[in-house]
Amino acid sequence: MSQSSEATPVCDGAFESIPIIDLEDAFSQDEPTRRSLAQQIRMACKNVGFFYVKNHGISQDCLDKVLNANKEYYSLSADEKMKLHHKIVPNFRGYCPPMEANIQPGNRGDFHEGFRIGWEERSEDPRIQSTSRDGAMAGVNVWPDQPADFRIACMDYYHAALAVGKKLFGLFALALDLPETYFDDKTLHSAATMRTLHYPPQPHALDDKILGIGAHTDFVCFTILWQQADIQALQVLNSHQQWINVPPLPGTLIVKFLGDQLARWTNDVFKSTVHRAANRNAVDRYSIALFFSTDYEVNIEPICTCVSAESPAKYPAIAAGEYVKQRLTAMYNES
Repeated sequence: MSQSSEATPVCDGAFESIPIIDLEDAFSQDEPTRRSLAQQIRMACKNVGFFYVKNHGISQDCLDKVLNANKEYYSLSADEKMKLHHKIVPNFRGYCPPMEANIQPGNRGDFHEGFRIGWEERSEDPRIQSTSRDGAMAGVNVWPDQPADFRIACMDYYHAALAVGKKLFGLFALALDLPETYFDDKTLHSAATMRTLHYPPQPHALDDKILGIGAHTDFVCFTILWQQADIQALQVLNSHQQWINVPPLPGTLIVKFLGDQLARWTNDVFKSTVHRAANRNAVDRYSIALFFSTDYEVNIEPICTCVSAESPAKYPAIAAGEYVKQRLTAMYNES
């Protein structure tokens, strides 16, 4: 497996590395500078579907606090964590135990546990919850009693990553030859969900039908991933059907899995790339994924700059929230 570098990916999808993009220019007041950055993102989206970002603005202190809180949370007993099982709270929020999800048909289960939250006000008062404005995915967050700082640490990271995602939406618009503000009225209510994830060790796993998470594409527009340092698990599939390692790089996040919603919206101009995670290490692995959608009432359909006589629209319109709910329901084998 090839390690990642800053090499430019080839144009047929047979990449062997993941590009690194510096977001410093995203904050430039000079529009041509931002457009130049957007073109780098366009190439990464078309050719790979993954890229690292550096100079993203999330502090190491914020990352350390959310990691420590999650290590403490996942060390609790199964009975304690199951008090907030996602099947007893609205729309997949709360805790999911190992092996309950199975995202890759034919596999026997996904060997990870996770905790899912959605948007709410940034406040130290746990009584402040998000309003139910998410349509098909309506529902407020639930929070464990312990660790005491779990909610604050998670929401601090959530809002920091949300700011990165908002900036990326503007760059994606420029990359698609749209006005930079094109997505602004489609992301008013921060329709982003976050999962903190714990992958137990599988150093001697003999069953390829049980992975940390099986091969899949993501449901939403794009995902921002933080992964724990020094633990290789994430892999992405190139067009030669080779699994390419995506190791953690210091000071970076991964904009991963340009998702199925964005692929639908761009009429497949941007790739929704297959990926998986297998923790073949002797230690626990932690990661945090923030999944960006548009507001859930927005219709997802091919945009004008991605449709032509040679490339007609491939997908019918569907509300973003309904699409996400359908995909989550299938993942958990619910009717």
